[in-house]
Amino acid sequence: MRIFVFIFLALLFVQCGGPEPRRPVEVKSGSFFKASVERNKALLVHEEKTIKNIIEKDTTNEYLSSSSGFWYYMEVVNDTAVYTPKTNDQILFSYNLMTLSNDTLYTAEAIGPTSYVVDKEQLFPGLQQAVKLLKINERATFLFPSLQAYGYHGDGNVIGPKTPIKSSVELHTIIIANDSLN
Repeated sequence: MRIFVFIFLALLFVQCGGPEPRRPVEVKSGSFFKASVERNKALLVHEEKTIKNIIEKDTTNEYLSSSSGFWYYMEVVNDTAVYTPKTNDQILFSYNLMTLSNDTLYTAEAIGPTSYVVDKEQLFPGLQQAVKLLKINERATFLFPSLQAYGYHGDGNVIGPKTPIKSSVELHTIIIANDSLN
């Protein structure tokens, strides 16, 4: 009987060792991120092809390509103005949002006039760059791939994920910041 008690106590001691650290079940590699980058590239190629097809079919407008990755054409040009908005300038502008097939997502009236301090407040990436291309009283139509628009999340309301958009933007006023005058 003593032998059984001794063996039982010995087993109990062996089982009660200190906590053993857990090993990771899975080692993460860069494969998920690489796949995500490849999906983004494929999406961008597809959207750019769609936009270029729209541009080719539109023989009435002369499109320009921005260095930021979107395309646009001028609707109203102000030949007398020379100043375009710079960082810290405050501007007042209006815009609408449409699908590339011209279905209205938001009208300019629904959005209302927008006051914006250039590069200091939040707009979607393409619009943030687009307003800097306009002079006062100019209007242009912009074609934004989804990565320049609302990206993978959409706006949480009308604009779905991965949706390229079209927008007509009109710049009404510019209040030039003191540091822009230097």
